[in-house]
Amino acid sequence: MDGLLRRGKTILPALKNWISWCQKQQQCCRFYCDLHARQKCVSQHFQSMNLREDSIASQQTSKPGELTCKSQRLMLLAGLIYPASPGCFHYMPYTVRALEKLIKVIDREMQAIGGQKVNMPALSSAELWRASGRWELMGSELLRLADRHSQEYCLGPTHEEAITDLIASQGHLSYKQLPLLLYQVTRKFRDEPKPRFGLLRGREFYMKDMYTFDTSKEAALQTYALVCNAYCNIFNNLGLRFVKVQAATGSIGGTMSHEFQLPADIGEDRLMMCTGCDFAANEETINPDEKNCPVCKGKLAEYKGIEVGHTFFLGTKYSSVFNATVRTAENKHIAAEMGCYGLGVTRILAASIEVLSTEDAIRWPSLIAPYQVCLIPPKKGSKEEKGAMLLEDLYDCIVEAAPRLKEEIVLDDRTQFTIGKRLKDANKLGYPYVIIGGKKVLDEPSLFEVCNQNTNETLFLTKEAIVNLLSKVQTP
Repeated sequence: MDGLLRRGKTILPALKNWISWCQKQQQCCRFYCDLHARQKCVSQHFQSMNLREDSIASQQTSKPGELTCKSQRLMLLAGLIYPASPGCFHYMPYTVRALEKLIKVIDREMQAIGGQKVNMPALSSAELWRASGRWELMGSELLRLADRHSQEYCLGPTHEEAITDLIASQGHLSYKQLPLLLYQVTRKFRDEPKPRFGLLRGREFYMKDMYTFDTSKEAALQTYALVCNAYCNIFNNLGLRFVKVQAATGSIGGTMSHEFQLPADIGEDRLMMCTGCDFAANEETINPDEKNCPVCKGKLAEYKGIEVGHTFFLGTKYSSVFNATVRTAENKHIAAEMGCYGLGVTRILAASIEVLSTEDAIRWPSLIAPYQVCLIPPKKGSKEEKGAMLLEDLYDCIVEAAPRLKEEIVLDDRTQFTIGKRLKDANKLGYPYVIIGGKKVLDEPSLFEVCNQNTNETLFLTKEAIVNLLSKVQTP
C-alpha cells in the first residue's frame, strides 16, 4: 500500500500536468478553429500564389521581356489579381476586400453631399448614343454588339445618355428637388487598343460616375465645386498626394473640366505645374510653346501623373438633346444644367499601390488594406510553440477593446513554415500591422514583436500596449 501511495504521489502531478497541457491544446484548437470557420486563416484564403516573378512578363505583356509597372508586378506576385484575357482580370478575395472598403470611403463622401446611389444597365442602346452624336464620335473605343433581333448596343464606358434619358422619362424635375445628385459604382468597358499596366489601363474596370442636375448655371457650378471638394476629401482620407489640374473635355464634352492626378513616373499624362502659384494643367490644354504660367508668369515644371478622377461641367449638352427639363419657381420649363464626375475605383486601387509601395512589397492606404492585422504564431514544434496561447489571449483582448477589428485580423496558421518565411509573405501582402509570437513572448512580461509595415518600425510591446495601439486603427 505504501508503494502504491508513493507511486501515486509521483504519477498524480504528472497526470495533472498532462491534463493541463491537453486543456491548453484544446483551447488553442478552438482558437484556430474559430478563425478557420470565419475564413480568417491564411491557409483558407483562395489566392493565386503559384506565379513566379520570371513568368509575369510572358503572361502580361504583348512583347516578351517588356517591362510591367510596379503595381501590376506586385499584385500578380502577391496573387491579388490573375489575368483572364488582355485587359481583364480576376480579382482575388484580398483585392475584393480592398475594393469594397474603397467603395465605402467613396459612398460616405458622395452621400455626405446629398448623392443618391443608383445602378444602371451595362448595356446601352445605340439609339441613345446616336442621339447624342457619340456613337460615331467614340469610334472603336466603344465595345459594340447586336442582339438576336439585330438591335445594336454598347457596353457602357460611361452613362451620360442613359441617365439623362432616365431623367427625361420621369417628366419635369421640380426646382424643389434640386440639386439632384445621382451616382453609381459599376463595371465599365472600353475597347483599349493596347491594354497595359494591369488595373491602370484595362478593358473592364470599376468606376464611380455621378451625374448632377440644377436649375441654373450658377447653381450647377456650386454643385461642381461641392463634388470637387468631396473628391479632395476622398484622396486626403486615403493619404494620397494628388493634384487637381485643368483638363480637356474630350468626347464627353462640356465647357469646363478638371482631372485629379496622382504624380507618378509611370503616369501617361503630362502635367504642367507652376512653381510660383497653384496653377496646374494637363499639357494638352496648354499651347506647346507656352513655358510660363498664364496666371502669374512663373515657370512651368513638367510632371507625369496617373489620372484617377475627372469632372465635367456639361451645361445643357445632354439635357437639351433628351429633353430633360426643370420646372422653375416661375413655372417655366428649361433644360437642366448638368455635370458629370468620374472616379476610377480600380485605378485608384492600383495607383495607390504604385505610388506607396516599395519595389518588393505592397503598401496600401491604411484605410483600405484588405486586413489591418496579421498574427504569426510560432513554428510548430519550436520552443516558443506555447506562445500560441498568448496570441489567442491577445486576439481576445484586441477584439474586446475594438470590436470593429474582429473582421480585420487574419492568422497565418501555416505553422509548418518558419516565422521568417511567413513574415516575408506578410510583408509582400502589405498588412499594416504584423504581430509575431517570437522568442520574447516567453519573457516576463510577455513581449510580442510588432511590425508597422507603413513606417518600417519594429517594436516589442506588451499585450496592453498592443491593445492600446490597435484601438486607434481606423476602418472605413
